[in-house]
Amino acid sequence: MQKITPFLWFNDNAEEAMNFYVSIFKNSKVLSINRWGETGARVAGSVTTVTFEIEGQEFIGLNGGAHYSFTPAIWLLVDCKSQEEVDELWGKLCDGGAEVQCGWLRDKYGLSWQIIPSVLLEMLSDEDSEKSGRVWAAMMKMVKIDVVALKRAYEGW
Repeated sequence: MQKITPFLWFNDNAEEAMNFYVSIFKNSKVLSINRWGETGARVAGSVTTVTFEIEGQEFIGLNGGAHYSFTPAIWLLVDCKSQEEVDELWGKLCDGGAEVQCGWLRDKYGLSWQIIPSVLLEMLSDEDSEKSGRVWAAMMKMVKIDVVALKRAYEGW
């Protein structure tokens, strides 16, 4: 087991959410599905927890009931190598969810994600504060990140 594992609280659809996430990311897999027994707090045979892996990161999903919901104060950042990858993941994760701003979206389960190209972090960390400032300003106007527009801002076009 990894040292730190994100534990995601779902009402009663952890298995559905896990299958959704595993279907989106190429390097992902279901690791386990645990169910209530006859003496459990819920219906025997219903899912208690699911464990899955996305890109080497393990997650556990819990069917904990309607007591809690996700907040955008915690999100999952996805580093994309190309605009095509940004577009693909954005489209799939937004399905049934909502676009937010600056590469953020909320999926249909309420979990927040930030889908960004690697080049964005490279440009934002440039020692030339004028270049990085232009990139920052361009990003703040975007919903889904546009690599071409970022590069134009970086170069001062």
